[in-house]
Amino acid sequence: MIVLQIARIIANFSLFLDLTDDDLLDPDEAVQMMELLGADLQALDKAFLRELVDAFAVIAPEYTGEAQKLVRDIPYSFYLEEELAAGDSVRLAELEALRDARED
Repeated sequence: MIVLQIARIIANFSLFLDLTDDDLLDPDEAVQMMELLGADLQALDKAFLRELVDAFAVIAPEYTGEAQKLVRDIPYSFYLEEELAAGDSVRLAELEALRDARED
């Protein structure tokens, strides 16, 4: 399935930006690339974005430790569920409550 392949590419790129030592990768550049990646993900066709969000949970077990958690959390980190719920005030409120509970 192509969505799994694309999810792996995104996951590997995101992990590289997130986990590479600051001596090897300028942190400001990494943040800028993460912001660009997030914007590109949010701009995807909604049907494909739904498949992609679901794909991160499928591929996460391929990783270990911190990387596994980071891959599983890509939709959370980039607010992708919120992007999918745009225009649905009830769903957005649910997601906000889940986000608040998670941060406690």
